[in-house]
Amino acid sequence: MVKHIILWQLKDELNAEEKEEVKAKIKAGLEGLKGQIPGLLEIHVQTERLASSNADLMLDSSFEDEVALKGYAVHPAHVAVADGVVRPNAKTRICIDF
Repeated sequence: MVKHIILWQLKDELNAEEKEEVKAKIKAGLEGLKGQIPGLLEIHVQTERLASSNADLMLDSSFEDEVALKGYAVHPAHVAVADGVVRPNAKTRICIDF
């Protein structure tokens, strides 16, 4: 099994209400990929955080293997979410795969 964890900070120009809307769209879009992408075992987006956090949201996902993770990265359903809502609103992205 391969874990794929991402932390994002949203763009500074988004106000608090806009950030909440974006986080909800990212969560719905990414979690909606379950069952659509071969080898994707689990996917969860954490949007609630403590004030001590310096990231706005986290993706925690699991794949059968590294091949499945690579397929996810280029799968049209994932690319649509990434290009449609994640990338236009993210300031920073930190990723660890293991």
